[in-house]
Amino acid sequence: MAAAVGTWAFSMPAVDKARRLLEVGSGASAAVQEAITELENDKETGCFVVGRGGFPNKAGVVQCDAAIMEGLPGRFGAVAALPGVGTPLTVAQMVMDKSEHNMLVGEGAVAFAKEQGFRIEDNSDMMTEASLAAYEEFLQSRKSPPKNHDTLGLIVLDEMENITVGVSTSGAPFKDPGRVGDSPLPGCGLYADNRAGAAAGATGDGDKIMCFCPSFHVVQLMKQGLSPGDACQSVIQDICHRVGNKDIFEIGLIALNMKHPLSEAFI
Repeated sequence: MAAAVGTWAFSMPAVDKARRLLEVGSGASAAVQEAITELENDKETGCFVVGRGGFPNKAGVVQCDAAIMEGLPGRFGAVAALPGVGTPLTVAQMVMDKSEHNMLVGEGAVAFAKEQGFRIEDNSDMMTEASLAAYEEFLQSRKSPPKNHDTLGLIVLDEMENITVGVSTSGAPFKDPGRVGDSPLPGCGLYADNRAGAAAGATGDGDKIMCFCPSFHVVQLMKQGLSPGDACQSVIQDICHRVGNKDIFEIGLIALNMKHPLSEAFI
């Protein structure tokens, strides 16, 4: 039976879109790509730190990270620190399908996007009045907001029992140019395995999350027989134990197994 799950309430249009596509026979990867693209390219979603309208880095440039991973072995593609493209998840899928590499960043990602027919837009077209105002406020205060930004994640299981997970984010507001968080890194921000299921990071401090590979850990626990909920809780508890209450940080996880009881866990 097909299923789709996303991060946060703002992902519901993407979840609904993916479910409609599944109902007419779409595969998991196509559903993930099409559903995420709509939200990435909507400036109203930028306030959730996703795609067009997302917050810029310290230099005032919107740089996006995105990745897609299928449950089939070796099927992964990602871009990071990519400017000028409002739909970075589609570029990441092109990397998976057409590049000899799995991840492209910065100028290399831009060059690849151009080769695939994407127009690299002016940074002003990637901004909104709200994101520009936030950046101007940052320039005056020189204080970055707390690291509790959102990330768009979507997991889709199709009727053929293929599972795909995609993530997209413009990253921590006012980050250093070139900074990459956990979102586009396999095992950290996302992981999929057709023998077990898939997991994605919902939000949190990506600089710390990447040190624990939580998405990979969740999927491995599901492979051992744990439910999505128990797997997420076990990973969260392990992180809490390792870092201690004093140094705990924000992290959110969602997971979907091949039987598709979905779950989420946050600290």
